[in-house]
Amino acid sequence: MADIFGQGDYAIRFDWGPNGAHQLRADVSVVVDVLSFSTAVTIAVERGMDVYPFPWNDLRAAEFAAAHDATLAVGRLESTKPGSVVAPSLSPAGLLTCRFEPRIVLPSPNGSSIAASLLESGSRVAVGCLRNARAVANWLRVHLDEGRSVAVIAAGERWVSDGSLRPALEDQLGAGAILSTLRSLGCGESMSPESVCAATLFDAIENELTDTLQGCVGGRELIGNGFQADVAVAAELNSSAVVPMLADGAFRSAR
Repeated sequence: MADIFGQGDYAIRFDWGPNGAHQLRADVSVVVDVLSFSTAVTIAVERGMDVYPFPWNDLRAAEFAAAHDATLAVGRLESTKPGSVVAPSLSPAGLLTCRFEPRIVLPSPNGSSIAASLLESGSRVAVGCLRNARAVANWLRVHLDEGRSVAVIAAGERWVSDGSLRPALEDQLGAGAILSTLRSLGCGESMSPESVCAATLFDAIENELTDTLQGCVGGRELIGNGFQADVAVAAELNSSAVVPMLADGAFRSAR
């Protein structure tokens, strides 16, 4: 029997957060952070930008951006201040309309940290979301056909009180959309029970996807802060054919 906690008896695996990503140790891994990181990366890469993830949003991020001749993305709230320039930000909706930058640094303590740890483990790393769920599933199918194991990681959020993982429904649904598509492609027998359940949950609410994203904790938080457009953009299922893959420090479109 393969490692139980790593779901090693199955080629297709699902888990949560940095610890789950480390435990699965798959050949190919997809990080899913629907209302911020992975949707923002997908939109930027679709526009032709190279996206350098960075795990800290402080002075180190500015230094990292300067070292890579890249533009540092600003926070959502910072991008809405009076007189602010329409610059790349952590807002997925904002990235659709901001000025084009060939290279941007996207600080993300959660998504970036998971991607970095996966890359260090030797896994091929991509990001997925609702917008590119079908494209990611088709890309993963190729890897499965070549004998590789794949893991889909729901990033989740962090509780402010102690920094522990807070499972986020939007990320489970994003992962479930990818896994549901893999199942429809005939990969069901290779899926762990965790993967099957994530796919089944997505199938159950697909027709109410937008309402569910707006009503869940993460969606309500963004809408309450004036970012309802980000929720709407994140809910656009299969609107993108881009699969951002991490190589040489940046996310670019997989070929």
